Amino acid sequence: MSDCDPYNNDGTLAGGYMAERRWERARGLVPVLAAMLSGCAQKGFWLFHPKGAVARTEWHTTILDVAVMGGVILVAGGLVVAFLWRYRAGNRARTYDPHFTSSLVIEVLVWGIPLVVVGYLSYFSVKSVFATNPYNPLAVRQAVDRAGGGLREAYGERADPTVVDAMGAPPPATRPLQVEVVTTDWQWVFIYPHQRVATVNELVMPVHTPVEFDLTSATVVNDFFIPELVGEIDIMPGMRTKQALIASRTGTYHGYSDDYSGGGFSWMGFRARVESPQRFRSWIKKMQAQPVHLSYSRFRQLARPTINLSERISRFSQVQAGLFDHVVERVMEGRVYPTPLAMTENMTKPMKVRLIK
Repeated sequence: MSDCDPYNNDGTLAGGYMAERRWERARGLVPVLAAMLSGCAQKGFWLFHPKGAVARTEWHTTILDVAVMGGVILVAGGLVVAFLWRYRAGNRARTYDPHFTSSLVIEVLVWGIPLVVVGYLSYFSVKSVFATNPYNPLAVRQAVDRAGGGLREAYGERADPTVVDAMGAPPPATRPLQVEVVTTDWQWVFIYPHQRVATVNELVMPVHTPVEFDLTSATVVNDFFIPELVGEIDIMPGMRTKQALIASRTGTYHGYSDDYSGGGFSWMGFRARVESPQRFRSWIKKMQAQPVHLSYSRFRQLARPTINLSERISRFSQVQAGLFDHVVERVMEGRVYPTPLAMTENMTKPMKVRLIK
């Protein structure tokens, strides 16, 4: 065999050459593995990086559930392996005792351990349910209580001190911010009733301040979900749903609908910005100076099926008083916004996007 000949004298491949070929094939898999593992970057794992009291409480509960159930699975799997090894064929371990009737130890293990595990998980599950209850989240009340100031009066008596606190020690907060949310096909309308302003596909909130939402849909069922701040909740047409959150850190977060609702669902996202109280007040002043007003007639234009591929954000001032309730009433009366067939028959082709002006 020569240095360049991969074959032995008997016609078989040389061992060194075969190892080199296997290494070359393995190296070819490196880019594929790198592409697959790129999805493990922090950017897309929003649930693993909560930035609010409610989201952090949900994350702690998830970790607890997974840890306890993982421990149960590991112990059960270990016992299976141990029994298979001990009572394998050819082993001299005693497998049958004709005089055996009962064992208190076995009864305690079989019934006692599952009862303890279920009770332990049930206790923390109940605490988590009350802590993240959309209509009165104790996690938010806990954060408010730690902040001190006037919010204690707004939220009533002292919150349960055992609720998981995600906020650390935020500065004194202001009164809760009220936001009304209306979903359309396929956009988000955020109305600030006390400030008389509204946005489309952008939610702006002050940090360390409770935000209370009233949510409804002008079309079909959607889900309101900001993974880093608050869990998902259904938004139903003709009904009013509530949600609440409090953000612990400024930044821009990703919100979207978690319920399939038609052709433009893939683009039905919004930007959730958390600003300092000073910057939020400046933003409100700029919003109140917007030249475009939001009346119900203009909302009807907004609610027409729109696939906003360009992610354009619209801003309005002088929002019609009671607009949210007016939308709910009209939906209950049967108001619908039909979707043109051309918007859904072939979603793979480029389409002309109608922008709200």
